[in-house]
Amino acid sequence: MIFEIKKLNFVIIFSIMLFIFYPYLYSQAGLGKGRISGEVKDEKGNPIEGVLIVAESLKYKGTKLQTYSDKKGHFAIGGLGTGYWRITASKKGYTSSYIEMYVRQLRKNPPITFTLKKLTGFAALMADKESFKKIDEGNKLMEEGKYDEALQIFQDFLSKNPEIYQIHLNIGSCYLKKDDLDNAAKEFQFVLDKIKENFHDYSADPQTSLRAFTGLGEIAIKRGDFESARDYFSKALEISPEDEALAYNVGEMYFAHQNVDEAIRYYELAIKIKSDWPQPYYKLGLAYVNKGNYEKAIEALKKFVELSPPDSPQAQQAKNIITTLEKMIKK
Repeated sequence: MIFEIKKLNFVIIFSIMLFIFYPYLYSQAGLGKGRISGEVKDEKGNPIEGVLIVAESLKYKGTKLQTYSDKKGHFAIGGLGTGYWRITASKKGYTSSYIEMYVRQLRKNPPITFTLKKLTGFAALMADKESFKKIDEGNKLMEEGKYDEALQIFQDFLSKNPEIYQIHLNIGSCYLKKDDLDNAAKEFQFVLDKIKENFHDYSADPQTSLRAFTGLGEIAIKRGDFESARDYFSKALEISPEDEALAYNVGEMYFAHQNVDEAIRYYELAIKIKSDWPQPYYKLGLAYVNKGNYEKAIEALKKFVELSPPDSPQAQQAKNIITTLEKMIKK
C-alpha cells in the first residue's frame, strides 16, 4: 500500500514536472551532435568580423543556435540535430544572407561561405533606424522654420556618414530657405557632380537629380536669371517627363515671382501630362487674369469647376471669378 502511494506520488510529481518543462523540452527538440562551419567576407573578399550567424531548425519551431564570426571571418556552430536548417548571416551596415541546408550528425557538413554586400547611400540610412530618426527630426525643424537647428543636425549626420551624398539636398534646402543662395547652389551642384562621378548618368538616381535641378532652378528664379532657371527645369523634366506635379510646382515658382508667361507654360505642361487634374486649370485661369486675357481665364476656370467636386470651396470661388470676368467682358 505504501509502495503504491509512493508510486502514485512519483507519477503525479513527474506529470507536474513534465507539464512545467514541456515547452522548454519542445523548444530544444532537433538538437544533436551536428556541426557547421564557414566564413563571411565582403564583395572584395575581405573577412568580416562580428557577423551574427543564426542556425534555425526548419522542423522544430523555436530551436535556434547562434554565434559570431571572428577576426578572420570564420564561424562554427555545434549541437545541431539531423534535418533541414536555415543559416542566416547578418550585420548592421550590410545586406543579410541565408542558406537552407540539410545537416547530418555522423558526417562532416560542407563549409558555408557568405558574401555580404555593404550598404551605401539611402539603403544604409534606411537600415539605420537611429540615423533615420535624426534626419526626420531635421526635416521637421526645417518645416517649423528652425533652419539653423536643422542645418546642425544634417551637418552632424554628414560628418559621420560622408558617403550619403543625398543629405546635401537637405542642407541645400535649408540654405535656400535662409536665402543663402550661394551656399544652397554649392550643395545642389555637389549632389549632381557626385551622381555624375558615381553613375555617369543623372537618370541612375532620378529622384535625387530631380530635386537638385529643381533646387538650382528655384535659386535662378530668386536671382532673376530666368534663362538659367528654364534650363535647370528642362533638365529636371527630361529626367521625369511624366511628372505633372513637377511641372505644376515649377509654374508656381514662376507665378510667385511674377513671371506669368513662364508660369502659364508650365501650368499648361502639367495639364498636358494629366488633363483630368483640376488644380493647374485654376492657377492657369488666375495667370490669364493677371495678363488681362479674360476669355482664356474663363475657359480655364470653367474646366477647373467641371473637374472639381461640386462642394469644393475653391470651385465656388472659381465660379465667382467667372461671373465677375463675364460682366467685365460685357462692359
